[in-house]
Amino acid sequence: MNGTPRTLNRILIGVLGFKLLAIGVLLILLATVPAVAAWWQGWAAGVWSIWRDLFERTRFPGRAESWLWIVVVLMLLLVIGAMVAWVAQQGKGRSNFLVSGEDPGEVPGNVRIGSGVAEQALRAALADRPDLAGATVATYEFRGEPALRIRIQPRHGVAPHRLAAEVSALVEALDVALGKRTLVLIHIASGARSRFGRAERVR
Repeated sequence: MNGTPRTLNRILIGVLGFKLLAIGVLLILLATVPAVAAWWQGWAAGVWSIWRDLFERTRFPGRAESWLWIVVVLMLLLVIGAMVAWVAQQGKGRSNFLVSGEDPGEVPGNVRIGSGVAEQALRAALADRPDLAGATVATYEFRGEPALRIRIQPRHGVAPHRLAAEVSALVEALDVALGKRTLVLIHIASGARSRFGRAERVR
């Protein structure tokens, strides 16, 4: 429901995982295969010689420093900026208001109900249930409209369809109190707490 670029994240994770796997395989081969170690020494010496000659040819006139260091710093700044922009895209789409609109009454104005009202009310209603290992409620913007994302972790042996029906009843009561029907996503998940936690019978 949020604006997290999941496809881009999966691509980046896949590329990073492939690189780490290749580095790991190379390190194992360097430690166990003498022919690979000899090839690596020759290849690394040649690459180091090329880079050393390149830095020597790009020195400032009358100085020992190379202007390539400035290029390296600029590239590092670009990488840092891209990383900051990527982090800023994670989790976007949160909404601060659940209801926002004009008041049709006699006094002109806008009515806004914060998302925390619904989130706290639903969390309080789900907090003391013995059949739940955990529950989180958040408000996101979905197709221009605020929507609630309710994530619950039932304990072992609890019927998911019954939980979904009971949570839906809570949301319907909230809609009646707010006077507005709200989009809702009910996510029933199984986590470590529900798998390994002590099973409790609901009386």
